[in-house]
Order: sequence, then structure tokens, then C-alpha cells
Amino acid sequence: MAAITIIKVLNNNVVMAEHPVEGEAIVIGKGIGFNRKPDELLSLDQAEKLFVVKNEKEQEQYKKLLPKINEAWQSAIIEAIGHVSDRVQGQLNEHIHIALTDHLLLTMDRVQNGHIISNPFLTETVTLYPFEQELAKEAVEIIGEKTGIYLPKDEVGFITLHIHSALMNKDLGEVNRHSQLVTKLIQIIERELKLVLDKEGLDYMRLVRHLRFTIERVVQGEKVEEPEKIAKLLKYEYPVCYNLAWKLIKIMQEYLKKNVYEAEAVYLTMHLQRLQKNK
Repeated sequence: MAAITIIKVLNNNVVMAEHPVEGEAIVIGKGIGFNRKPDELLSLDQAEKLFVVKNEKEQEQYKKLLPKINEAWQSAIIEAIGHVSDRVQGQLNEHIHIALTDHLLLTMDRVQNGHIISNPFLTETVTLYPFEQELAKEAVEIIGEKTGIYLPKDEVGFITLHIHSALMNKDLGEVNRHSQLVTKLIQIIERELKLVLDKEGLDYMRLVRHLRFTIERVVQGEKVEEPEKIAKLLKYEYPVCYNLAWKLIKIMQEYLKKNVYEAEAVYLTMHLQRLQKNK
């Protein structure tokens, strides 16, 4: 039977241990650390969850974080993150264990003390990442059932970004900035075209996702072909939308610090024209 060697007991339910294959790992199980000592052998059958944090700095962060956590909260957060991990295809970036745990602890404390959680980027976030949003809602339900602390809808948006970051192996700050950029671009479009987009509508969903994929192409330096004849036609037929498309592209360039290929203006103009027509 496979066994691991305890390095350090973090609390009654979590230990650091040496795995024979993976190396140093965080092992989670109900009562797994109770009355345990370093160098004791522990059967892997007793572990409910095991994850490896290869980054030494993040290992230290997690070790410092865990002893301060109410064990009921800790158990709920571990179960919520474990549920998310089980629901995705592939592997989540290990950083989610530290970053999301830390974030949820702070948020749960704020909600328990009556603070209001506000997320100005919620609508764009849930439109951009619908699958991750469903996982975030499920995580919030688990935490509510286990602790009696029901996190608000705005908080689902923040958790969604954490999950997307871990799923796509992207820096959370970058994911957050891109979400904010989409919100900013939508606000400019509404102001310039003098319309209010239906946030539940198909046009809005198409536009948000187009902006998301445009941003991703720009970040990755991916070039799209420029249909020159269509560009001239759109510039002549729809000058308001064409000029607005270029305004949005210049904002993207400034925000992302990268060049945006001219062909993006063509496709963006077509989206804007559809919005103006439906208005």
C-alpha cells in the first residue's frame, strides 16, 4: 500500500508530506493531521485530496495561511476548489489553491461582517466566461451549504476570473485587466452610438466575445487577413462605425501595449453596424 511521509502538520485536516513520486505535497483529509508527528508514515488511502505546489514561495504562503483559517471555512474552501478541479478537463494551475483560498477567506469575513461586495465588471465577466461562471456558482453553493455564508452574485464574477486564470494558466492580473478593458470598450460603444445594449441579448453576447477574441489575438500577435475591398466599402458606407472601430483599436493598443492589425477594424465595424442597425 502506497504511503507518504509527514513533513509538517498544518492543522487537524491538512499536512505537508513527502510523496514518493511527486515530492513535497499538501495532503488533505478529515482528521488526517490529528496527533500526527513529522516522519510518520501515512497511507495514501487516508487522503481525500492531494496537490503538489512546486513553487517554494507559494508553498510557504499556503503554510502560513492555513493555521489562521477557521477549520469549517477551510474544509468548505477545499471542497469547493476540489469540486472545480473535478469539473474541468485538464489540470488547474496550482496557484488557485493559494490565490482563491486567500481571496475567499477575505470575502467570507467581509460578508459575515455585513460589508457589501460590488463588482462593476460582473456582466462582462459572466458573458466572457460562461463555463467558469457556472463553476463559480457551484463553488459558492458549496461554501454556503458548509458554512452558512452565502456569497453574493457580484462575488461570483471575481471567483470566475480566478477559475479562468487557473484553467487557462494565465496571470490573474492579466485576466482581470482584459475583463476591465472589455467593460471600458462597451461603455464607449454605448456612448458613441447613443444606445443601451441589452445585456441579455444576442448582439451584446456576440460583441463581447468578439472583443475578447480580438484582445487574445492581439496579445498572441496573431494576424488576421485584411479584406481590402471590404475595408474601403465599410469606410465609405458606414463612416461613424468605421471611425469608432479605429477609436476602439487605438484604446486597445494603448491598454495592451501592442499593435493591432488593421483588419480588426473591418470586423469590428461590421459588429458595430449590426448594433446600430438593430437600434
